[in-house]
Amino acid sequence: MATIIARKNEIETLETLYKSTRSEFVIIYGRRRIGKTFLVNQVFEKRFTFKYTGTRGESQKVQLGRFAKQLQTYSKSTFTPELKSWDDAFEMLKTLIDSKKKKERKVIFFDEMPWIDTPKSKFVSALEYFWNSWASARSDIMFVACGSATSWMVNKLLKNRGGFYNRITSQIYLRPFNLGECEEFLQSSGCVWDRYTMLQCYMALGGVPFYMSLLNHKQSFAQNIDRLFFGKNAVLSEEFDELFNSIFVQSDNYINVVKALSQKREGMLRGEIIEKTKISGGGLSTILDNLERCDFITSFSKYKSTTRNTVYKYQIVTRCFILNLPAVDTAKTRIFGATTKHRLL
Repeated sequence: MATIIARKNEIETLETLYKSTRSEFVIIYGRRRIGKTFLVNQVFEKRFTFKYTGTRGESQKVQLGRFAKQLQTYSKSTFTPELKSWDDAFEMLKTLIDSKKKKERKVIFFDEMPWIDTPKSKFVSALEYFWNSWASARSDIMFVACGSATSWMVNKLLKNRGGFYNRITSQIYLRPFNLGECEEFLQSSGCVWDRYTMLQCYMALGGVPFYMSLLNHKQSFAQNIDRLFFGKNAVLSEEFDELFNSIFVQSDNYINVVKALSQKREGMLRGEIIEKTKISGGGLSTILDNLERCDFITSFSKYKSTTRNTVYKYQIVTRCFILNLPAVDTAKTRIFGATTKHRLL
């Protein structure tokens, strides 16, 4: 297994669950680019019984076709099963599991599960039936579900009041690196920057492993930011829209809320957000809850204040996006080489 930075507790948890004497349903969630897939792949490596990754925007037919190909691969068969529904898919998965040695642990990994759940696919109900009627009664299955759409993972699985109520046996929320972990990550990759530069890196990229993996340590940090965000065909120039579109339904509303909060450093009350975005009611509550679950914003109440006076604030350490906003922080603009047409959040 390759060296994994700063995930010791998560690795220990997964290994403990692997050695469990009962079947385990494990949820791993967290914002996109945080390293969920990397963690699972590195921990279990050659121990997978079956692995499948959902694809954003693909139809149920395409998803089932790819699932069938994976069944063929892991069963080492020359026959590709024809799947017409997710009930069919899980029946074939049962057959694959039953073909393995009884005493060995069967690790089943579904990555990007929210993307598998296409409209009218009945994926969740098929998964519920598979787990409740068959898998949970065994002692040899470890089912691992990952997803970047945190709101889907929480609402459809963790807070499910239907067939999955109290069925999830373990959950791991993967957070961005803290400052010390960023230093460990950079040093492990041969970086010789001083701590002040590493602090700038942490403030700009928010401790997100994928963004940090794109750094070229032979360049200065300012040169890296210019290359990654502002250069021609820059790798992260479209990351803001791509990130929100991949995680949230009706992402425009989420973007509007984030843009509003990013313009007021001390945070905003709910009423101020409503005034600024024209979004209110339960829709705004859902947006704020989901943004907080993804570590994009944080909330706090002032001393002796009611929940109505909760302050919502854009997370300082997740400022890794470029927005077309006025550059209000001239010092930061100078540090990162941003033009006056952009602001680095």
